[in-house]
Amino acid sequence: MNKAQFGSPWMPYLLLAPQMLIIAIFFLWPAAEAVRSSFYLEDPFFGTGTFVGLDNYRDALSASDYRRTAIFTGIFVLLVSLLSLSIGLMLAVSADRVLRGKSTYKTLLMWVYAIAPPVAGLIGVMLFDQHIGPLVDFAAIFGWDYRIGVNYWDTGITMIIVATWKQIPYNFIFFLSGLQSIPKSVKEAASIDCSSQNRRFWTITFPLLAPTTFFLLILNIAYAMFETFGMIDLIVKDQPGNSPVTLVYKVYRDGFRGNDLGGSSAQSVILMLLVLVLTIVQFRLIEKRVHYN
Repeated sequence: MNKAQFGSPWMPYLLLAPQMLIIAIFFLWPAAEAVRSSFYLEDPFFGTGTFVGLDNYRDALSASDYRRTAIFTGIFVLLVSLLSLSIGLMLAVSADRVLRGKSTYKTLLMWVYAIAPPVAGLIGVMLFDQHIGPLVDFAAIFGWDYRIGVNYWDTGITMIIVATWKQIPYNFIFFLSGLQSIPKSVKEAASIDCSSQNRRFWTITFPLLAPTTFFLLILNIAYAMFETFGMIDLIVKDQPGNSPVTLVYKVYRDGFRGNDLGGSSAQSVILMLLVLVLTIVQFRLIEKRVHYN
């Protein structure tokens, strides 16, 4: 492989400088400021602060509201990731077997991906609205008095359904690409060795999709934790304060609506450490089971 040649030894650093500057301004500096602010009781109006040590961390971890939010976030992330990956894989396998009208079928499954999260949240609110929502009428057939914004778990289920629906097309695209990249000779050899379609999928096809699945698992967890903010904001806006929210939304609500900047910063640092641990677990434990060749 030919190495790139530069006239000056400083040229590589000069080319990297804009990107490093963006990372420093928009990622490193806010993270450092959040860590500093987490040790202070901040005055949101005059910009002054009183050093309180670890009190903000103790208050956050000992609050029942924070533990309840953390439990809901875990359930939300687990179900959204699991459901969107499973349904996306199932649709991709179905689309891979379609012979006629394949392009139309794929387009119908992928168009949801173009919807912005707040718009998806608005559609979800309309579908589950107590006055005009068709899904509320459907739940009433089974005697379920569905009350979004009033009942804690009804609101949580709405969030899970809308977030899953929004993410399915993204998983579908990658799974379908992964399925179509499997060599035809491998599929033919597998069909000769094993007549059961179901067994052939789990012993041959699914292991070959392991790199794609691992990649999507990471992205789906990040999506459920961070990118559902706009959708959640639209669903719980102007609703009673006992609606379920994720940890990211609680950081925003306590910091910008409650003016508790120090406590909000402590929560964001705890969330940052949680994501760091989760990332290490994913790459140290799960990636070992993924075979790229």
